[in-house]
Amino acid sequence: MDLHDSEDRLQLFPEENTRMRKEVVQAEMANESRGAGDGKAQRDLQEEVDELVHLYGLEDDHELRDEFVDENMPRTGVSEYPPYVMKRRDPAREQRDWRPSGETVEAEDLGFGGWGSAGQCQDLREAYRYTHGRASEEYECYVIPEEEDEEEAADVFCVTCKTPIRAFQKVFDEHKEHEVIPLNEALESAKDEIHKNMYKLEKQIIQMENFANHLEEVFITVEDAVAMADRLGKFLKAKTDVEISAQPEFEDQTLDFSDVEQLMGSINTIPAPSAPVINPQAPNSATGSSVRVCWSLYSDDTVESYQLSYRPVQDSSPGKDQAEFTVTVKETYCSVTNLVPNTQYEFWVTAHNRAGPSPSSEHAVYMTAPSPPIIKTKEIRSCEEAVLICWESGNLNPVDSYTVELTQAESPEASGVTESVVGIPTCESLVQLQPGRSYIICVRALNMGGPSVRSEPATVHTIGSYFRLNKDTCHPWLIISEDGLTVVRSERRIPARELSSSDSRFTRCVAVMGNLIPVRGHHYWEVEVDEHLDYTVGVAFEDVTKQEDLGANCLSWCMRHTFASSRHRYEFLHNRTTPDIRITVPPKKIGILLDYENSKLSFFNVDLSQHLYTFSCQLHEFVHPCFSLETPGCLKVHNGISMPKHVTFY
Repeated sequence: MDLHDSEDRLQLFPEENTRMRKEVVQAEMANESRGAGDGKAQRDLQEEVDELVHLYGLEDDHELRDEFVDENMPRTGVSEYPPYVMKRRDPAREQRDWRPSGETVEAEDLGFGGWGSAGQCQDLREAYRYTHGRASEEYECYVIPEEEDEEEAADVFCVTCKTPIRAFQKVFDEHKEHEVIPLNEALESAKDEIHKNMYKLEKQIIQMENFANHLEEVFITVEDAVAMADRLGKFLKAKTDVEISAQPEFEDQTLDFSDVEQLMGSINTIPAPSAPVINPQAPNSATGSSVRVCWSLYSDDTVESYQLSYRPVQDSSPGKDQAEFTVTVKETYCSVTNLVPNTQYEFWVTAHNRAGPSPSSEHAVYMTAPSPPIIKTKEIRSCEEAVLICWESGNLNPVDSYTVELTQAESPEASGVTESVVGIPTCESLVQLQPGRSYIICVRALNMGGPSVRSEPATVHTIGSYFRLNKDTCHPWLIISEDGLTVVRSERRIPARELSSSDSRFTRCVAVMGNLIPVRGHHYWEVEVDEHLDYTVGVAFEDVTKQEDLGANCLSWCMRHTFASSRHRYEFLHNRTTPDIRITVPPKKIGILLDYENSKLSFFNVDLSQHLYTFSCQLHEFVHPCFSLETPGCLKVHNGISMPKHVTFY
């Protein structure tokens, strides 16, 4: 704006203030003519000046007030010139012209906070000269640059543009059609918004304090607290610029806590769990195809699942890799199935959560239970007081021990196992029993994993002695029946050169031995024979010479029958000697009694209940029943029978 252009000149004083100024000038001229001694007039003038200064908001502008008062006041204390000052225009008032003493001083609207230009000051001096008849050369107009007081000139606020404006801009500028409110109301509204924002900031400060307290609690439990403290320190050292704007945008500002939330998320992230501790195998924790594996944690780690891995224990075969298997569970135990019986497996476990897996536990060896044993029913031997049970392990790997379980078969009221023998190291057991009973026997195998299931049952009797023929000792010309109780010699003969020598098999004597009866006491059995058959029956030590005839040495005691020319000859041989005994009635069934207690071996004609002969034997060890066929034919063994009454006398 051209401040010297009379058309753009701002009106300094409204009309009502002009009248007040004219009254002040007239009072000044009247007081001057009455003399400088009138102190009351001087005080009144001073009050008028103060009122004008207060009216136009010039209380703090002491330099300008002093200039109007001091330079224009005469030495008598009364101002020679009226104190012309510039007044802020009230925006509510209309533009008025000031015409002192009939002269028109044209002025435009001053606006909000502006001062008069040099041309306006010249008009003021013209008005003063017209009133007093002279011009004061000493009067200087104090002009304040517009840009220095631009903010004070604003008396309204444009709501549309959100900016303070001058009064004349509201009328002539782009704000003419905008919504405006008084500046005071805008300031009050701004204060309210500032108070609201301050309240929100206070709430956010409280939230940050609570957040800091939570961080302190988290740092106590976080294992890697040092690293987190470094990160938090970097976060707290970051600059936070708080700028208070002179023209705030009165909007709801939301603080950005994304960095804090990210830091919080990293702090709240649970660590990966520590390595679990796998437990040793518990007794009876396995079956033949499954095993129960347990483990534990020594800390309060957060675990979502466990991964159990296992494989068979590496054998000695080089270059053979065992396949690995994995099972995922949520508990601290797992029953692994589809395993091989009596086999060692290597187990290890890892714990998992969303942070990742733990280190692997130590490897532990678990073992499945054995397969059930297989009882050799054909090799069971018994007597009136005991039974010798034999079985096969049924497992490729050795087991720790076996258990024999017995149940009395003839007692319907009995339920379950009535007797058991545990801790048997080998695949046979001699069990003492009650005479005259029948038992159902089962066997279990045990290892560190637990016992196997029961074997198939076998039935034994303690009525009499029971044994079977041993095929391993049988001469090649003899055939043993399936039940192991009948021996047959056929007409066909194998050449002697094809016979292989063996310490356990008879080669010279066409004979076979029965299984050992390892119980001292009374043993009785019967042999059914053909009266025209050449045969030999008796007992012998296990280490008897297999290349000699039975009875030809001191290790065997036998009864020998030969038939020739319708004559029967009977010999009771021991070490090639025999007593002179004649038997008139050939026996068809021969009873044999072995008495360990009295060291005797007796022979009987069962059909006649006739005693034939008794050996006094030096039985320093157990003996085996033995049988020989010198001519083709067969003989049959009857055992497991009660001892006849006539036998008890010998």
